[in-house]
Amino acid sequence: MGRRALPKIDPQLDLSRNFTTVEQLPGPWSVAELFGTDAPLEIEIGSGKGLFLQNAALAYPQHNFLGIEVSHKYARFTAARLAKREISNAIAVHGDGLRVFREMVPDDSLAAVHVYFPDPWWKARHHKRRVLNESFLENVQRTLAPGGKFHFWTDVKEYFDATLELISSHTQLVGPVDVPESDPEHDLDYRTHFERRTRLNDAPVYRAEFLKSAGPIAR
Repeated sequence: MGRRALPKIDPQLDLSRNFTTVEQLPGPWSVAELFGTDAPLEIEIGSGKGLFLQNAALAYPQHNFLGIEVSHKYARFTAARLAKREISNAIAVHGDGLRVFREMVPDDSLAAVHVYFPDPWWKARHHKRRVLNESFLENVQRTLAPGGKFHFWTDVKEYFDATLELISSHTQLVGPVDVPESDPEHDLDYRTHFERRTRLNDAPVYRAEFLKSAGPIAR
Protein backbone atom coordinates (compact mmCIF):
# COMPACT_ATOMS: atom_id res chain seq x y z
CA MET A 1 0.00 0.00 0.00
CA GLY A 2 1.54 3.30 -1.07
CA ARG A 3 1.45 6.53 0.85
CA ARG A 4 -1.40 8.94 0.21
CA ALA A 5 -0.97 12.65 -0.43
CA LEU A 6 -0.56 14.67 2.75
CA PRO A 7 -2.92 17.48 3.75
CA LYS A 8 -1.41 20.95 3.55
CA ILE A 9 0.29 22.33 6.65
CA ASP A 10 -1.20 25.47 8.15
CA PRO A 11 1.38 28.18 7.29
CA GLN A 12 0.55 29.96 10.57
CA LEU A 13 1.84 27.06 12.67
CA ASP A 14 5.17 27.61 14.38
CA LEU A 15 7.15 24.38 13.88
CA SER A 16 10.36 25.60 15.50
CA ARG A 17 9.77 23.72 18.75
CA ASN A 18 8.79 20.45 17.08
CA PHE A 19 11.00 20.18 14.00
CA THR A 20 14.72 19.83 13.43
CA THR A 21 17.19 17.98 11.21
CA VAL A 22 19.86 15.44 11.98
CA GLU A 23 22.49 18.08 11.21
CA GLN A 24 20.96 20.41 13.81
CA LEU A 25 20.90 17.87 16.64
CA PRO A 26 23.15 18.94 19.52
CA GLY A 27 26.68 17.70 19.66
CA PRO A 28 27.64 16.44 22.09
CA TRP A 29 24.29 14.70 22.54
CA SER A 30 22.01 16.50 25.00
CA VAL A 31 18.39 15.62 25.70
CA ALA A 32 18.11 18.65 27.98
CA GLU A 33 19.23 20.96 25.18
CA LEU A 34 16.64 19.50 22.81
CA PHE A 35 13.66 19.46 25.16
CA GLY A 36 14.56 21.69 28.08
CA THR A 37 14.28 18.67 30.37
CA ASP A 38 16.40 15.57 30.86
CA ALA A 39 13.46 13.15 30.97
CA PRO A 40 13.84 9.57 29.68
CA LEU A 41 14.07 9.52 25.88
CA GLU A 42 12.34 7.21 23.39
CA ILE A 43 13.22 7.22 19.67
CA GLU A 44 11.05 6.10 16.76
CA ILE A 45 12.73 5.31 13.44
CA GLY A 46 10.43 6.07 10.49
CA SER A 47 7.74 8.20 12.13
CA GLY A 48 5.60 8.58 8.99
CA LYS A 49 2.59 10.81 9.67
CA GLY A 50 3.41 10.96 13.38
CA LEU A 51 0.41 9.17 14.88
CA PHE A 52 2.53 7.11 17.26
CA LEU A 53 4.68 10.08 18.21
CA GLN A 54 1.62 12.20 18.99
CA ASN A 55 -0.24 9.59 21.01
CA ALA A 56 2.81 8.35 22.91
CA ALA A 57 3.88 11.87 23.87
CA LEU A 58 0.38 12.66 25.13
CA ALA A 59 0.10 9.37 27.02
CA TYR A 60 3.56 9.62 28.63
CA PRO A 61 4.28 13.30 29.37
CA GLN A 62 7.06 12.20 31.74
CA HIS A 63 9.08 10.95 28.72
CA ASN A 64 10.59 12.73 25.72
CA PHE A 65 10.17 11.42 22.18
CA LEU A 66 12.16 11.82 18.96
CA GLY A 67 10.66 10.65 15.68
CA ILE A 68 13.27 10.37 12.92
CA GLU A 69 11.93 10.37 9.35
CA VAL A 70 13.94 10.31 6.10
CA SER A 71 11.17 12.07 4.15
CA HIS A 72 11.31 15.84 4.66
CA LYS A 73 7.61 16.39 3.93
CA TYR A 74 6.55 13.65 6.34
CA ALA A 75 8.84 14.95 9.08
CA ARG A 76 7.36 18.44 8.68
CA PHE A 77 3.83 17.00 8.67
CA THR A 78 4.58 15.22 11.93
CA ALA A 79 5.99 18.43 13.40
CA ALA A 80 2.82 20.25 12.40
CA ARG A 81 0.71 17.54 14.07
CA LEU A 82 2.68 18.05 17.27
CA ALA A 83 2.68 21.87 17.07
CA LYS A 84 -1.07 21.99 16.46
CA ARG A 85 -1.62 20.11 19.72
CA GLU A 86 1.06 22.11 21.57
CA ILE A 87 2.99 18.94 22.43
CA SER A 88 6.28 19.95 24.01
CA ASN A 89 7.82 16.53 24.69
CA ALA A 90 8.07 15.29 21.09
CA ILE A 91 10.21 16.43 18.17
CA ALA A 92 10.21 15.33 14.52
CA VAL A 93 13.69 14.96 13.03
CA HIS A 94 14.36 14.92 9.29
CA GLY A 95 17.27 12.74 8.23
CA ASP A 96 18.97 9.37 8.46
CA GLY A 97 17.99 7.59 11.65
CA LEU A 98 20.71 4.97 11.25
CA ARG A 99 23.30 7.75 11.28
CA VAL A 100 21.83 9.11 14.50
CA PHE A 101 22.22 5.75 16.20
CA ARG A 102 25.63 5.10 14.65
CA GLU A 103 27.22 8.47 15.40
CA MET A 104 25.24 10.37 18.04
CA VAL A 105 23.25 8.41 20.62
CA PRO A 106 25.35 7.51 23.70
CA ASP A 107 25.50 4.08 25.31
CA ASP A 108 22.77 3.08 27.78
CA SER A 109 20.76 6.27 27.22
CA LEU A 110 17.35 5.34 25.76
CA ALA A 111 14.20 4.18 27.49
CA ALA A 112 12.85 2.64 24.28
CA VAL A 113 13.37 2.27 20.53
CA HIS A 114 10.37 1.91 18.21
CA VAL A 115 10.29 0.64 14.61
CA TYR A 116 6.85 0.20 13.08
CA PHE A 117 6.19 -1.09 9.55
CA PRO A 118 9.59 -0.34 8.00
CA ASP A 119 10.03 -0.64 4.23
CA PRO A 120 10.48 -4.40 3.59
CA TRP A 121 12.62 -3.93 0.44
CA TRP A 122 11.02 -6.99 -1.08
CA LYS A 123 13.72 -8.13 -3.53
CA ALA A 124 16.47 -10.24 -1.97
CA ARG A 125 19.21 -8.12 -3.52
CA HIS A 126 17.74 -5.07 -1.72
CA HIS A 127 17.54 -6.64 1.73
CA LYS A 128 20.80 -4.90 2.66
CA ARG A 129 18.83 -1.61 2.55
CA ARG A 130 16.52 -2.69 5.35
CA VAL A 131 16.56 -0.56 8.48
CA LEU A 132 16.61 -3.62 10.69
CA ASN A 133 20.07 -4.83 9.82
CA GLU A 134 22.85 -6.28 11.95
CA SER A 135 24.57 -2.95 12.60
CA PHE A 136 21.42 -1.09 13.60
CA LEU A 137 20.25 -3.84 15.93
CA GLU A 138 23.64 -3.87 17.66
CA ASN A 139 23.28 -0.11 18.13
CA VAL A 140 19.77 -0.60 19.56
CA GLN A 141 21.28 -2.87 22.19
CA ARG A 142 24.15 -0.45 22.83
CA THR A 143 21.96 2.64 23.24
CA LEU A 144 19.14 1.15 25.31
CA ALA A 145 19.44 1.71 29.02
CA PRO A 146 19.22 -1.42 31.20
CA GLY A 147 15.55 -2.31 31.27
CA GLY A 148 14.92 -0.39 28.04
CA LYS A 149 12.63 -1.84 25.39
CA PHE A 150 12.77 -2.38 21.63
CA HIS A 151 9.38 -2.48 19.86
CA PHE A 152 9.11 -3.91 16.34
CA TRP A 153 5.95 -4.35 14.25
CA THR A 154 5.53 -5.29 10.59
CA ASP A 155 2.95 -6.73 8.24
CA VAL A 156 5.60 -8.82 6.42
CA LYS A 157 6.08 -12.27 7.99
CA GLU A 158 9.41 -12.91 6.23
CA TYR A 159 10.82 -9.60 7.50
CA PHE A 160 9.54 -10.34 11.00
CA ASP A 161 11.13 -13.80 11.11
CA ALA A 162 14.41 -12.59 9.59
CA THR A 163 14.63 -9.77 12.12
CA LEU A 164 13.96 -12.06 15.05
CA GLU A 165 16.79 -14.29 13.82
CA LEU A 166 19.15 -11.29 13.59
CA ILE A 167 18.23 -10.14 17.09
CA SER A 168 18.85 -13.63 18.44
CA SER A 169 22.22 -14.05 16.70
CA HIS A 170 23.66 -10.52 17.03
CA THR A 171 22.29 -9.14 20.31
CA GLN A 172 21.58 -10.21 23.85
CA LEU A 173 18.18 -8.59 23.98
CA VAL A 174 15.65 -10.65 25.89
CA GLY A 175 12.56 -11.76 23.95
CA PRO A 176 10.56 -11.79 21.88
CA VAL A 177 7.59 -10.98 24.05
CA ASP A 178 4.32 -11.31 22.18
CA VAL A 179 2.28 -8.12 21.95
CA PRO A 180 -1.47 -8.87 21.89
CA GLU A 181 -3.69 -7.12 19.38
CA SER A 182 -6.10 -4.72 21.07
CA ASP A 183 -9.48 -3.58 19.81
CA PRO A 184 -9.43 0.10 18.78
CA GLU A 185 -11.63 2.42 20.83
CA HIS A 186 -11.95 4.94 18.00
CA ASP A 187 -10.91 5.41 14.36
CA LEU A 188 -7.35 6.50 15.13
CA ASP A 189 -6.72 4.22 18.09
CA TYR A 190 -3.86 2.44 16.36
CA ARG A 191 -0.09 2.51 16.84
CA THR A 192 0.41 4.05 13.37
CA HIS A 193 -1.64 4.98 10.32
CA PHE A 194 -0.11 1.98 8.56
CA GLU A 195 -1.39 -0.35 11.27
CA ARG A 196 -4.86 1.15 10.83
CA ARG A 197 -4.81 0.57 7.06
CA THR A 198 -3.42 -2.93 7.46
CA ARG A 199 -5.99 -4.03 10.00
CA LEU A 200 -8.90 -2.43 8.14
CA ASN A 201 -7.84 -4.58 5.18
CA ASP A 202 -7.94 -7.66 7.44
CA ALA A 203 -4.22 -8.28 7.00
CA PRO A 204 -2.11 -9.66 9.87
CA VAL A 205 0.30 -7.57 11.92
CA TYR A 206 3.34 -9.22 13.52
CA ARG A 207 4.42 -7.62 16.81
CA ALA A 208 7.32 -8.21 19.17
CA GLU A 209 8.93 -6.52 22.14
CA PHE A 210 12.47 -7.05 23.44
CA LEU A 211 14.10 -6.01 26.71
CA LYS A 212 17.69 -5.05 27.48
CA SER A 213 18.73 -6.98 30.54
CA ALA A 214 19.81 -5.06 33.61
CA GLY A 215 22.85 -7.35 33.80
CA PRO A 216 26.20 -6.74 32.05
CA ILE A 217 26.35 -7.05 28.26
CA ALA A 218 29.25 -8.97 26.76
CA ARG A 219 31.09 -6.83 24.20
